[in-house]
Amino acid sequence: MSIKEKALILDKSGIDRALTRVAHEILEKNKGARDLVLVGIQRGGVHIARRLSARIREIEKVDVPVGSLDITMYRDDLDTRKSQPVPQATDITFDIKEKAIVLVDDVIFTGRTIRAALNSIMDYGRPRRIQLAVLVDRGHRELPIRADFVGKNLPTSAREKVEVSLAEDGLEEKVVIFEE
Repeated sequence: MSIKEKALILDKSGIDRALTRVAHEILEKNKGARDLVLVGIQRGGVHIARRLSARIREIEKVDVPVGSLDITMYRDDLDTRKSQPVPQATDITFDIKEKAIVLVDDVIFTGRTIRAALNSIMDYGRPRRIQLAVLVDRGHRELPIRADFVGKNLPTSAREKVEVSLAEDGLEEKVVIFEE
């Protein structure tokens, strides 16, 4: 079965606008950047978290710590995957106790990655609050999880795939839907 590109959803400027809006929403909901930390879920979420931190620095003139979180060993599908995922680095060098954490990912789909991230982050301490920011929400939840901050809501069919390409990975910046 071949996979073909169906539609370009966001280009570089669209991604930039969405992240600027999300950064403002994060600051508004948290009444500024005090006690705020961003934790990106490996891989794409880390790039998005760093970009959000840079936008918050531009807006508030405050550096918001950014960490990265690997959820590989917390996944609930390790025994059903054709190939085993390769663990990435977790890098949380700051105390999360009593912090407002914004977990960041590029795309939310079933909610299972976020469930794994919630389990993983609790191994690092007890934050005051955990919120979720995503660049794209494509629907199809299997768990009762929703994002607090969304760059683009994108209803999709189960046969479609959403791919986020970022410059940090050496790619042209875009969000594309592919269809089988």
